[in-house]
Amino acid sequence: MMFKRSYYFLQTILVLISSIFIFGTSSVNAAQTVVFRYRTFRRTLPVSELTKLSETGEVSPTLNYYLQQTQQNPQAVRDVLNRQVNVDTVTLDRTLNSQIGGFLLDQISQTIHTPSNQANRQALRSAIVLSSTENNQVSLIEIIQNYPTNEVYVQGDNLARTYNQLSILTEGLRGWLGIR
Repeated sequence: MMFKRSYYFLQTILVLISSIFIFGTSSVNAAQTVVFRYRTFRRTLPVSELTKLSETGEVSPTLNYYLQQTQQNPQAVRDVLNRQVNVDTVTLDRTLNSQIGGFLLDQISQTIHTPSNQANRQALRSAIVLSSTENNQVSLIEIIQNYPTNEVYVQGDNLARTYNQLSILTEGLRGWLGIR
């Protein structure tokens, strides 16, 4: 059992290191800009402004304008950004590398994706696993912050659906593993 855990831990580390080489990511090269699409609305926003909203609730003038244009409540957006999904990093990594995990990543990639809309599965897997390594929790803001491209595209009208998909993944894992 200990060997198995060590193996999966090393596998997780290798995935993260591979992501660094494939996508050229580090904390310095992680997503700096979010390109939001909400229905016909498309705007660019620095990740730092979303981080500020998620951490303090403070809304920059630019973000406030965007929220007004899309008729979104800042507190509701903050709640979606900060909702935590509890995960075990090793189990998460194994699951995301499975056929079911690939399917879920493809579904979530319809909401969060690369600028070129290519290698979405790999970029998203990297961001999710990296987000979980510190505290065995994943939130949308962490995924955005850890996304391995300078820009991350977010389909705003799909955000709640994406959170629900992450929750379903977590609940499914808990049931499958017999964890409450």
